[in-house]
Amino acid sequence: MNIKQDLVRHYHWLRQYGLNDSHSGNASVRDGDTVWITPTGCCADTLCEDDLVACTIEGEVGDQASLDAPLHIAVYQQNPQSRAVLHSHGPHAVALTLNGKNFTPRDFEGQFYFAEVPVLTIQYQDYLKDSPAQVARALKEHKVAIVCGHGIYAHAETINQAYKWNCSLELSAQTAFIAQQSEQASKA
Repeated sequence: MNIKQDLVRHYHWLRQYGLNDSHSGNASVRDGDTVWITPTGCCADTLCEDDLVACTIEGEVGDQASLDAPLHIAVYQQNPQSRAVLHSHGPHAVALTLNGKNFTPRDFEGQFYFAEVPVLTIQYQDYLKDSPAQVARALKEHKVAIVCGHGIYAHAETINQAYKWNCSLELSAQTAFIAQQSEQASKA
């Protein structure tokens, strides 16, 4: 399987397993000086490798690239070892961090993978301008970061590893949510 097919497969999985809706999130892979990214507004159910948009590591953004393309490029520039960036909208991770506080997993695997997950507060009207630098800075020190009210960004040396970080964080948030509900029910 080539790198573009692998990107499409993982982007489909983000949708299939409930981390994105049909038209949310985005994904990219770095291949030398080229960054392949999902197009803006694409449908995860129908995306194919010919739909991917080429950008450059120097910052050239291809026509119809995701609005997050500059963010992905900034992550690669700050993390030369990274070869993949996946952005998802895991509902539990988003919901549990709407308070703007960093997320500390409560489950064993979550603690093993993520001591603490930074939550970045970026105003809606400033998102396109401010998110590339803020997310890239956070991902210099962490595998994942959450933009408050928006979603998860994960980077790794492989697309499968970035996918794992998205899934693991969402499961950890789901576990924390269930534990919260259980604790509240036992107090009632």
